[in-house]
Amino acid sequence: MSLLAVKELGKSFGGNRAVDGVSFTLAAGELLALIGPNGAGKSTTFNMVNGQLKADSGSIRLDGQELIGRAPREIWRLGVGRTFQIAETFGSMTVLDNVQMALLSADRHIFSFWRRARDYRRDDALALLGQVGMATQAERPCSVLAYGDIKRVELAIALANRPKLLLMDEPTAGMAPKERNDLMALTKDLVKQQQIGVLFTEHSMDVVFAHADRMIVLARGRLIAEGRPQEIREHPKVQEVYFGTGKTFEKPTAGAAA
Repeated sequence: MSLLAVKELGKSFGGNRAVDGVSFTLAAGELLALIGPNGAGKSTTFNMVNGQLKADSGSIRLDGQELIGRAPREIWRLGVGRTFQIAETFGSMTVLDNVQMALLSADRHIFSFWRRARDYRRDDALALLGQVGMATQAERPCSVLAYGDIKRVELAIALANRPKLLLMDEPTAGMAPKERNDLMALTKDLVKQQQIGVLFTEHSMDVVFAHADRMIVLARGRLIAEGRPQEIREHPKVQEVYFGTGKTFEKPTAGAAA
């Protein structure tokens, strides 16, 4: 059985059919990229899986449990982590504090200002930071970190509830080419080790083709192609949809800028 099974998903806004009968599956330990031109329905699909939008029709099942109709917090407690296009951390808190706050929430503890959050599961928080290469910066405020490091902290936060499924919305937005690929390589190593399924959206095609195990492509709310990166690269319908958008699916030549 697939970890995530989306079937005939539909969503309309007024007379606009934003998502129209989209179906796909995701296996544990797999990185699945959701791509498409602007207005394709990517964000709408993504936000329905997360519970931020309620689908009009269809089914979204995680390990057989229906997610449609559940609030984002409930979905999170079922084992769905998320990172955002604009990283969300508490800038005034240390890196360690941020992860410990996530652990408090994962364990359903209420934070009290009379009891320091940093006393809670410190070793576990440091272990999570070690996984993303941020343990040596644990005592630094998030406000002074480079953006690429903030993205790593956000990944540690997303892993705090030991998710089965990780949703990553534009995970490398605003990052330099090397940072982009380093973050996705790290993510891929972690999800393979822990057998987490990853659904991610991404505009950087170099990142998608380098790191996705499989890809699904939307256009005008419908799924037009799915398959492994090489299959998508050569798919005539995908090339037609992207023609003239400034994006190509040509393999980069040696020394070319990413």
